[in-house]
Amino acid sequence: MIRQSPLALLPLGLFLALFIGSGLYYQSAGVDFAFYQISAPVAILPAIVLALILQKGRLNERIETFISGVGEHTIITMALIFLLAGAFASVAKAVGGVDATVNFGLSIIPPQFVLPGLFVITAFIATSMGTSMGTIAAVAPIAVGVAEATDLSLLLAIGTVVGGAMFGDNLSIISDTTIAATRTQGCEMKDKFRLNFKIALPAALLTLVWLYIQGSSARVEAPGEYELLRVLPYLAVLVLALSGLNVMVVLFVGILLAGGVGLFAMDGYSIAQWSKDIYAGYTGMQEILILSLLIGGLGALMKSQGGLIWLSSMIDRLSRQSSDPKKHRRSGEVSISAAVALTNICTANNTVSIIISGGLARDIAERYGVDPRRSASLMDIFSCVVQGMLPYGAQVLLAGSIAGLSPLLLAGNIHYCWVLAGAGLVSIMLGKPGVPASRH
Repeated sequence: MIRQSPLALLPLGLFLALFIGSGLYYQSAGVDFAFYQISAPVAILPAIVLALILQKGRLNERIETFISGVGEHTIITMALIFLLAGAFASVAKAVGGVDATVNFGLSIIPPQFVLPGLFVITAFIATSMGTSMGTIAAVAPIAVGVAEATDLSLLLAIGTVVGGAMFGDNLSIISDTTIAATRTQGCEMKDKFRLNFKIALPAALLTLVWLYIQGSSARVEAPGEYELLRVLPYLAVLVLALSGLNVMVVLFVGILLAGGVGLFAMDGYSIAQWSKDIYAGYTGMQEILILSLLIGGLGALMKSQGGLIWLSSMIDRLSRQSSDPKKHRRSGEVSISAAVALTNICTANNTVSIIISGGLARDIAERYGVDPRRSASLMDIFSCVVQGMLPYGAQVLLAGSIAGLSPLLLAGNIHYCWVLAGAGLVSIMLGKPGVPASRH
């Protein structure tokens, strides 16, 4: 049995101190690209060493635990998506697909509606696909092009895409977070969706108003010319994504189509150049791929040392402080939300955080009379809120890599996640107790 230990969380604190602290230090010193002076994959190495030192057992066993975390299914899946996303973005840009798609979009959407339109399109795609990663991979390059073609902030444009992607990840009935939340709490997806939608929709509407205000002064002198043939790879990716096809297959098809456009429509574009563009996309994803693997290993070490169990037990202990639980349903909802949020900070994976904290959340919900549909909704909301703002989370890392932005700076510009967090807290403070539904 794994023993509880708060010391197991120290490596995560060390990583964040080195990663964020070094960036703030160099920024105060006026150094350009302050947050790239000590890259995250390097800053995490001392944390891994500390985790290995804290781990009990033979050295080979500790290393095996680390390697098992690196090779965890969701981590490897993310790594493959990173590679394919990088390759697609690189090839599509090389054959003029990004510029053509941006010019096409700007020719049919009024400039002041570009940001709201970007959010709505991204949210729709993510809800249909059920994955924020695939959505960001498809839409972020377009957002970069839009920012370059207008006077809009690149941080704001990319933050809009991440926010829209997290909206879909939170609400989609085929999202792994939705599946994990409903199964751990024992409720139907449609019931959870209804409760979730009542919180997410107001947050999305407020975000749209804010984005309209921020983008109302956007100006486009004249959209450039475009060939629909060069837009084809992006249109195909979006259509295939909406059809529910596996995201890796979608991106692979996009690479083939983009390469085909280059070979057919561009003089001098060869298979050798296509190969170089694909590999350039791979190398562009090197930093986030390495960091994701290392975070997976670090998370496995912290979990095996009892850090996550200690965290859960502390939340459980605090939730039991009330002498009359039935009158303190809000305390139960706060505890459920805090459990999944803090676990997400430690694991950097919203689905894994729901699975880990699901049992505790269900116990708290039963003790405080929280409707299981409500419990599932809160878990999904706050896991997506945290995941969408983590500077070392896969979504922010992917978007930052595509746009060449500091993930820490980007996190502060993902307005939808901040608004959703506020909406979730307001719903807890003002919400009426639900009638517990039967568990399935």
